[in-house]
Amino acid sequence: MILEPLFLEPVFKERIWGGKALKDNFGYSINSNITGECWAISGHPHGQSVVKNGVYKGWTIEKLWKERRGLFGNPTGEVFPLLVKILDANKDLSVQVHPDDAYAMYNENGELGKTECWYIIDCKEDAKIVYGHRAQTKAELMKMIEEKRWESLLNYVPIKPGDFYFVPSGTVHALCEGTLVLEVQQSSDTTYRVYDYEREDENGALRELHLNKAIDVINVPFKQVDNKHEQQRHEDSIKTTFVESEYFTVHKWSVKESYSHTKEEPFLLCSVIGGEGKLLIEEEIFPIKKGDHFILPDYIENITLKGELEIIVSHL
Repeated sequence: MILEPLFLEPVFKERIWGGKALKDNFGYSINSNITGECWAISGHPHGQSVVKNGVYKGWTIEKLWKERRGLFGNPTGEVFPLLVKILDANKDLSVQVHPDDAYAMYNENGELGKTECWYIIDCKEDAKIVYGHRAQTKAELMKMIEEKRWESLLNYVPIKPGDFYFVPSGTVHALCEGTLVLEVQQSSDTTYRVYDYEREDENGALRELHLNKAIDVINVPFKQVDNKHEQQRHEDSIKTTFVESEYFTVHKWSVKESYSHTKEEPFLLCSVIGGEGKLLIEEEIFPIKKGDHFILPDYIENITLKGELEIIVSHL
């Protein structure tokens, strides 16, 4: 058996707030100038990644999960649990919140909840995000929303490239204009909009809000999350661990010349966000570059990376 990663074809989504950064920054072949999302590693029915190499060429992640669960170490669960995206916030995203598993299961036809995290790939000089709120009780939250006191309610946080934010379900949040982000999340497409700047959709109607459900799930008061991270140096390369949560763990591998890794996890999701080089698996060599996304399945234990590379790596 040839030991090979599963290279994936991303799915692109147009959004009212999207732009050209996915095309300009990553070189993806996209015609649209309002592409907001690259669903890079996805088994969600709203956007399926497809394997583009090897014996499983043409298979979706959903099909692999159902029929070749051993590739992932035979974990439990009805659906592939994680989703990796790259988001181009050319304009402000809506202020939103996501439900947890229990609420989504009951109210969204069995969908998973959505805890997520952001790695800031790039952003304009004065970029910011909405991260949390200032209301101390549900009653105060409802009153501030009703009175549209957004500047008083929302926490605006300045950001810079290389920052990382963990966004648990129930957290009010929004990416703001001029931000390019890699997002790792539970495999869910459930979003409750709280505020959308009175924007209209393509039909001229105000975009739908979901205030009742949003107020149900928003955590009050907001609890600040510790977004500090841990670094391990391996000769000329650095492994940074950003978060270890019940849903996912996320690292960054910063490779200067060479980095070797013995995989202890059943599978790894890998997104190359910078540079180019080679992935070596025993005698096999696979060229990789910025914009590539691949899965290292259970049967691969040892890898070596050569070149200058930045890779975001996630796993259960």
